[in-house]
Amino acid sequence: MPVVEFFVNVLSTPAILVGLVALLGLALQRKPVEDLIKGTLKTIVGFLVLSAGASFLQTGSLLAFGEIFNFAFDMQGVVPNNEAVVSLALGEFGQATAIIMCIGMVLNIVLARFSRFNYIFLTGHHTLYMAAMLAIILHVGGLSGWMLYISGACLLALIMVLSPAYCQPTMRKVTGSDSVALGHFGGAGYWLAGMVGRLFASDRENSTENIKFSKRLIFLRDNTVSIGLTMIIMFLVITGVAVSRGLLTLVPAGTTAAEFASNPQYAGLQHLGDLLNIGTETTTNWIVWAFTRGLSFAGGVYIILSGVRLIIGEIVPAFKGIAQKLVPGAKPAIDCPIAFTYAPNAVIIGFLSSFVGGIMGLLVLNGINAAIPVALILPGVVPHFFCGATAGVFGNAEGGLKGCIAGAFAHGLLITFLPMICMPVFNALGYVGTTFSDADFSWMGIVFGNVVNFAQGALLVAICVIVYILPIAYNFVAPKKEQATE
Repeated sequence: MPVVEFFVNVLSTPAILVGLVALLGLALQRKPVEDLIKGTLKTIVGFLVLSAGASFLQTGSLLAFGEIFNFAFDMQGVVPNNEAVVSLALGEFGQATAIIMCIGMVLNIVLARFSRFNYIFLTGHHTLYMAAMLAIILHVGGLSGWMLYISGACLLALIMVLSPAYCQPTMRKVTGSDSVALGHFGGAGYWLAGMVGRLFASDRENSTENIKFSKRLIFLRDNTVSIGLTMIIMFLVITGVAVSRGLLTLVPAGTTAAEFASNPQYAGLQHLGDLLNIGTETTTNWIVWAFTRGLSFAGGVYIILSGVRLIIGEIVPAFKGIAQKLVPGAKPAIDCPIAFTYAPNAVIIGFLSSFVGGIMGLLVLNGINAAIPVALILPGVVPHFFCGATAGVFGNAEGGLKGCIAGAFAHGLLITFLPMICMPVFNALGYVGTTFSDADFSWMGIVFGNVVNFAQGALLVAICVIVYILPIAYNFVAPKKEQATE
């Protein structure tokens, strides 16, 4: 259906979705037409800049880093990937996903208006992913048609307010205000990072952003420089190990792209064509490649931060209209890079700590696998960067540098063990060898993937509707007390 497809495209495109929210907020404030146009377009441009930075970072550095790492250390297992599961699900549940998503966004506004969870979730692609996962799980529970749509929308709306809610206590410390929330389904991991960070609350003033440098090293206060140097070193070390294991001699000079693609011995190296220069007579010097890839990483982070600053400058003032007119006190819940600007040093420290946590988790799973067969979860660089970096910011807000390191490390362990626990659920659903990477997808999949084992049909619908209504009912049964004024 072209109309349905159009609305799905609009609602699953974060830039357009947030631009429409900015437009609505400005319109509710009765801003002149020129302000409507400016605010809407700048918000959309900000999200496009953010998305461009994320894409540049992922394709330019993260994927290659992950593949070289796996090659260098000869790792085999499952890399959790949200997009892999969703791409399979949309083929069978595309229409159900679209309807669940649309109804869920409406129910999100209802929850924000009538419960204490006054968050409006604006990360469109994560909303789409969660809707797809819920469509799969509830279909296995015997639901179809309107029963599937209503049940899925209720659960989707619930997690759309619940995830920002348990992140918000620490998010306030990150931003220094209560005007914006975190809308990303890695929330359970960020919450854990904050809780672990609180163990070092006495060290909170020793922030990652206050790291002392000697006068000769003062240039490292520039985040682009410090991130670039760190990642250059990381790429040099990992690529050096890979080269010592024969990475550059694996593909003979002159190998054509077709020969490379068809040879199973090169499986897992698809994104390293720029390193290997497939189809040419020479290969790129690995030191030069590692140097440029490290700086590409820093460039991607710089682009992301620029987009975030542009979004914040437009969406927060525009959102006042929605908060005042439609949903009093509403807060926009925005994608995880929104936290990056508040502690850029914690971003890179959090990424590295989370990645180390993922490696340690893999070693633990490998030990368990010797006695009991379990899935080996490889540390995916993309989730460990975006989610781990955010976890680092959260840990830093609660416990400074020590909280950043410990919180992000705990996050790395969490997104290793949760996908492992969740894998049997997706195997049972017919999606063998796949699992989500971010924490909220995993725990929602584990909980409701097991609920459908004992609750089917009308009972399952009732459970979904009841858990949705509970926050609203509680708000009416136990009204929030007004804070006493001094």
